[in-house]
Amino acid sequence: MKFVLNGTPVDVAAPPLKRLLDVLREECGLTGTKEGCGEGECGACTVLLDGAPVNSCLIPVCQVEGHDVRTIESMGSPGALSPLQELFLETGGTQCGMCTPGMVLTAHAYVESGGQADPDAIRSYLAGNLCRCTGYQHIVDAVLRAVKARRKKG
Repeated sequence: MKFVLNGTPVDVAAPPLKRLLDVLREECGLTGTKEGCGEGECGACTVLLDGAPVNSCLIPVCQVEGHDVRTIESMGSPGALSPLQELFLETGGTQCGMCTPGMVLTAHAYVESGGQADPDAIRSYLAGNLCRCTGYQHIVDAVLRAVKARRKKG
């Protein structure tokens, strides 16, 4: 399967119906994408497909051929976090880390799509990503700050 992964064209040898989640973790060695429920309910496996958040546990890799896939590894690195990742840390929006990659990617899509500094709208957009640790307010605070920072930039 040929697609763009984190900005780089790749050609992955995998069965066409293998889950994108498994291809990313096993064939590509990108373990930032987590499996939570395996049923598309928790959002732990969220990646961006052509900029939109999707559950990679529900997508056969054949459906991403010719498309752009971004994982949490595209956002930053341990020594150079993205501004959004920094905000998640500053606000306490990360705890155990299981939901964090999917939550950050979904939040990134919200901010990049021009999402508003509206806590209810943020909660609605993030509704497909479940977190058992933070109670969500810290995550919403991080996204609010990211939206406000984006507005100041441009």
